Amino acid sequence: MNKVCITAMRQMTYPDLMQQYENVIEHACEVTLGQKWVSENGQCPEGMCPSAWESMRPFVESLARGEGNFYDGWMQNPMSAMISCNDGFRPVSFYLEVVE
Repeated sequence: MNKVCITAMRQMTYPDLMQQYENVIEHACEVTLGQKWVSENGQCPEGMCPSAWESMRPFVESLARGEGNFYDGWMQNPMSAMISCNDGFRPVSFYLEVVE
């Protein structure tokens, strides 16, 4: 199976939504931009946010199996994907790519 590199590329925050709807949380997201993980055998890498993993897991598993070309040419590199976690207040975009 392929190894898949996961890189935190961008994080957005929506303070207006946080103020209006969110209860105050300490350490809501501890991902830092540029942080990398490597998934082996399609498994969740150590230290990966469980919620973010659930958002990207199907794509990582597919890439690990050698599948790709999601949505018929969505990505320039067919063995990659750009996936965001499901945190509606501070979503993080992750770049997934097969590595040698």
